[in-house]
Amino acid sequence: MLGSLESDVLRSLQELGEAPARTVRRDLDHRGVRVAYTTVATILSRLYEKGLVRRRRETCRGGERYVYRPVDFERKYLQNLLKGVVAMFGPSGVVHLNEEISKLHPDEEAELRRRLGLL
Repeated sequence: MLGSLESDVLRSLQELGEAPARTVRRDLDHRGVRVAYTTVATILSRLYEKGLVRRRRETCRGGERYVYRPVDFERKYLQNLLKGVVAMFGPSGVVHLNEEISKLHPDEEAELRRRLGLL
């Protein structure tokens, strides 16, 4: 699960496509989200550890920096969500989730399975 600020940072990065932490912080500032550069850098590092963004090193004036880009966020997030259901609720949670999915319209179910990479 993602926190509010993590979601804001990831949303910004998705719209930017690829950016260093300073650019993400500036974009957040334009959106009215006031946050320190170090906080953005920490959040991007955590999103990297969670596998939600990729990064590469880039030489810049004064040294090096990471440039981040999002991964297939929706699929990764849904997979993490499913893992969370299993971890929190065990087999009974999976059974309940499966029952809820079976109530979906067949097209909606197929789309969900496609997004999860199950087709």
